[in-house]
Amino acid sequence: MSELKIITRHAGTVLVGQLAVMAFGVADTVIAGRHSDAALAALSVGSALYVSVYVALMGVVQALLPIWAEMLGARQHEAVGRSLRQSLYLCGFITAAGMAALLFPGPLLRWAQVPELMRDEVQRYLTVLAFAFAPALLFRVYSTFNQSVGKPLLVTWLQVGALALKIPLSVWLVAGGAGVEPMGAVGCAWATLAVNYMLLLLSVVMLRTQDLYRPFRIWRLMERPDWVQIGHFVRLGIPGGLAYLVEVTSFTLMALFIARLGTVASASHQIAASVAAVLYMMPLSMAIACSARVSFWLGAGRPDYARRVVFMALKLTTLSALGLAAIVSVAGPLLASWYSGNPEIVVLASSLLVWVAFYHVADATQALCAFLLRCYRITITPLALYGVLLWGLGLFGGYQLAYKGIAGMAAMQSASSFWAASTLAIGLVATCLLGLLWHAVRQSQRPRRHTVQAA
Repeated sequence: MSELKIITRHAGTVLVGQLAVMAFGVADTVIAGRHSDAALAALSVGSALYVSVYVALMGVVQALLPIWAEMLGARQHEAVGRSLRQSLYLCGFITAAGMAALLFPGPLLRWAQVPELMRDEVQRYLTVLAFAFAPALLFRVYSTFNQSVGKPLLVTWLQVGALALKIPLSVWLVAGGAGVEPMGAVGCAWATLAVNYMLLLLSVVMLRTQDLYRPFRIWRLMERPDWVQIGHFVRLGIPGGLAYLVEVTSFTLMALFIARLGTVASASHQIAASVAAVLYMMPLSMAIACSARVSFWLGAGRPDYARRVVFMALKLTTLSALGLAAIVSVAGPLLASWYSGNPEIVVLASSLLVWVAFYHVADATQALCAFLLRCYRITITPLALYGVLLWGLGLFGGYQLAYKGIAGMAAMQSASSFWAASTLAIGLVATCLLGLLWHAVRQSQRPRRHTVQAA
């Protein structure tokens, strides 16, 4: 099978699964929006906080993909199994940190000046999700493992099946019925908790019963912690997770700051952020598939093959991103109307979706480059770029435009201020990461060590 077919099949399979997962959030947004504007606004803030915690810590696990793919390229199957078991120790620390952050969000909500009427429902929403965090993270380990070995199909089937359960469960719990009182946004959280535990249970069953996992000898006795290997996980995973944190919190804090402008602005931003997140699934899927192949070839000692995959990935991702951006820029009002029946929200969200279209092109490029740079063990420089540009230029610049004014301009008091600044910032990130990737690929043609570079 040609490299193009391997990548497109892998990416396509991952994309279906990722869209199913993303549909969890989209469905919750639509369901909450149809229930009430207050529920949609509470979901906007609550989901932004949850996603910040989950994606940042999930990023640590996702960064293990190139490690396992390299081992597979070097035909070290049993080493992959040992490494997978060692990753569970890391997951224990990550789970404790994630639950603590979700159970005590009060200081952040007060600092961001989220309205009092919204805080109680947001806190109840996050409390439920705190107990859904552990199964979500462990399923992500299973998903990352499958992606690293080029076998994402079982994960995709599980994610699609979970969506079929999630939607009716969310509708029931949000709106109430059959003896259940309406829960609003909190109902979405309870549905997520139930689905996450189901996914974890099924993934364990798959690991126990499927023949494709036998060469890895996963079910051997758990070894004691190998701190050298765990330290390697941390050196690669923590910068990756922090990079996710910066990227996602630029959205999270945007949502919290926009909440000051009222329910209409907050709900409109939630629609724009939801569409942007759905669009992100395309480059994310391509990045996962291509990083697995790049690491495989690096592990096999063929950096020339890895180089071909990098350039193939850039071409495919750029073309797809341009096509999706064109669709969103034209179909913005229609997309907004799917989320809310409030004409005021639809109008404002439609204007934000124009910015989303531009944002996506740059976001797709930087996402692919960030994943591929991890294959070359380059993690520190991307993290620094995210911090300076996304937090500095994007978030701070948007805040200044919206509430303070810049260079004699009056404060705009608009959600579009944040989207304009963030689009400029992500464009600069994409340009810098693209240059860094080009340098890494050229350097890889020389003999290299498989260590984390403090680049």
